[in-house]
Amino acid sequence: MTSLAALARGFRSTYLDHATLTSQLEAWRDAFPALVRLSSLGKTPEGRDLWLCTIGADPDRVQPTAWVDGNMHASELAGSSVALAIAEDVLRAHVEPTSLDLPAPILERVRATRFFILPRMSPDGAECVLKEGRYVRSVPRDDRRDRGAMRWRNGDVDGDGLALVMRQVDPTGDYVAASAAHPDLLTTRELDDAGPYYRVYPEGTIENWDGFRVPAWSYVGDNPVDLNRNFPWSWSPTHEQIGAGAFPTSEPESRAVVEFTTAHPEIYAWLNLHCYGGVFIRPLGHAPDAKLDVDDLGLWKLIERFAGEDTGYPVVSGYEEFLYGPDQPLHGDLSDYAYHQRGAVAYVVELWDLFKRLDLPRPKRFVDYYTNLTRADLEKLAAWDQTHNQGRIVRAWKKFQHPQLGEVEVGGVDPRFGVWNPPPELLDEVCRGQSRCFLRVAALAPQVNVRSARAVPVGDGLSRVEVVLDNTGYLPTYVLASAKKLEWNEPLYADARGENGCALVDEAATRVTLGHLEGWGRGVGTGANELAYQRSPGNAAAARATWLVRGKGVVRVRAGSCRVGFVDAVIEVG
Repeated sequence: MTSLAALARGFRSTYLDHATLTSQLEAWRDAFPALVRLSSLGKTPEGRDLWLCTIGADPDRVQPTAWVDGNMHASELAGSSVALAIAEDVLRAHVEPTSLDLPAPILERVRATRFFILPRMSPDGAECVLKEGRYVRSVPRDDRRDRGAMRWRNGDVDGDGLALVMRQVDPTGDYVAASAAHPDLLTTRELDDAGPYYRVYPEGTIENWDGFRVPAWSYVGDNPVDLNRNFPWSWSPTHEQIGAGAFPTSEPESRAVVEFTTAHPEIYAWLNLHCYGGVFIRPLGHAPDAKLDVDDLGLWKLIERFAGEDTGYPVVSGYEEFLYGPDQPLHGDLSDYAYHQRGAVAYVVELWDLFKRLDLPRPKRFVDYYTNLTRADLEKLAAWDQTHNQGRIVRAWKKFQHPQLGEVEVGGVDPRFGVWNPPPELLDEVCRGQSRCFLRVAALAPQVNVRSARAVPVGDGLSRVEVVLDNTGYLPTYVLASAKKLEWNEPLYADARGENGCALVDEAATRVTLGHLEGWGRGVGTGANELAYQRSPGNAAAARATWLVRGKGVVRVRAGSCRVGFVDAVIEVG
């Protein structure tokens, strides 16, 4: 059997373009046809496939499934690397298990779980960032009709193959050089700064320019849709939520994800990979923890423990620590869709703990790391860039005669490797910690098994057929307490049919409703370890179905639900 190392295309040490990423997925599919399926959720407007890699011991069978997606924001390339690392480690659990530093019970659960992995949700955007250095939030297109307005069109104006930023000397400038030690680094102007003063613009040109007024830059100025504002849960239009798109799932990438995942209620865990910050962001995104189901909260506290042990990242509430404005939650967010509509254990990871690397003090709200950077913080970043990042971030300025603005300087900050994403040298470290953590989360899956199946004679040619099912998984078959109410989250049922001379006495009663089965997991902080009250909540993890049958032959039973898949039993009668 081919080793995984021989198949690797370098995603743990470099950032892959679409062709190389495709080659990696095809290599796994070809080497492990019994474990891997490769399919496309659709094509982007530029013709690239949205590759979905399915991995499992029986990949075509409906069963509890963990979902991973990465790189929905074009510049956040590390998400693809971590998604591929998880895929590789799931394969390793099957073909090279001794090489994984995981306890045997977790490896067993990983092998019993199926994985859907979408390593790159925005291949068009990622290609643009990798090949052109141009900033793109999600997708590099602009289909708006209001083309008469002035706006910046990002692009490489000086022919060096990158689209960075431009600065121009201006007495009204709001930026200055940070210090003599870091003259190429800019920082916001303060009262005692002597200048020179600069206006800072994106590298590019102004569309519909009037010859005088310079428009403000927007991160969605020439690529107006943010995929993470385009999902259907709590969607709001653009005037209320920047980047929302024309309507929910207006973009082929988000529509493909929603169409596929809606058809797969067996998805119970959902990892949405972003950059940067070094933090896990959990529900709720629209309300404080006082509104969060207490059983859900106990589960998040367990995941918080995994995160701290495997990655060193904290876990924060999306509402309490990650709103950019007070009581201004995000709308159309993917993880909200996954948690509220698909009932999944869904969360975001902002990869790359840059703030920790710079030894910045933790603010009261994690989001303030991004908005409250001081001049001293930026100088720390520049020093770290020189010492630990080969100077990839802070670039020298070069004079250039701009066709609209006249003399400018081009250069400044290239945030791709060091700010948005970890340096390539640190990719493997990030991949290893995140993969280990998610495999532990995946091991929480519900798992329905047949404990026993038998026929007991009761006289007069009749027998009672009995099947007992157990949920041996951590999670209940409904997955989350908050997801019980979802109309598609059906309880388990069992269907029976007689064959070869055996028939059900009541042919109209072939189906028995079993209800949901609890898991054995109790979360963290739920009181289950209080010494005086260590008691199990009955045997709600088991269910029994019985039928009365006449004659001798075979009874076939199929039991389960769309949420957890189905198991089969064949019972000899007579």
